[in-house]
Amino acid sequence: MDILFSWLSGLSLGIGTLALVVGSLGLIRLPDLFSRTHAVGMMDTAGVGFIILGLLFHEGFSLISVKLAAVAIFLFFTSPIATHAVTQVAHRGGFSPIALKKPTPEKPTPRTRTKAQTKTQTKTKTKTKSKKAGAKKGRGA
Repeated sequence: MDILFSWLSGLSLGIGTLALVVGSLGLIRLPDLFSRTHAVGMMDTAGVGFIILGLLFHEGFSLISVKLAAVAIFLFFTSPIATHAVTQVAHRGGFSPIALKKPTPEKPTPRTRTKAQTKTQTKTKTKTKSKKAGAKKGRGA
């Protein structure tokens, strides 16, 4: 029976440690404050829960295990509330999630003209100017 509890304790401690490492990577890799606090809040609660479960298996039934259970219950409720409070203050302070930002309209890119198009446009402009100039001369005469 001792071997079973040792294995369960080690497995729970390993899962808890892995959850905390994944939460730390989420803190580093995710793009904005809200995604980061979500990842850290979820993994922190799961990681600490598994670590305390592993310590409960390791300790057996004693006064220490009752204290560990009280700490687990306390952290289970306070960690998500604290994460929610931090994100709510950040949102009220002006931060907004990246996914909710309004996309800026794309500006039209200037078209590049070839030499032939430039020559055609220049000829058209000169013809128009010469017609207007001829029309003015015809009126005055």
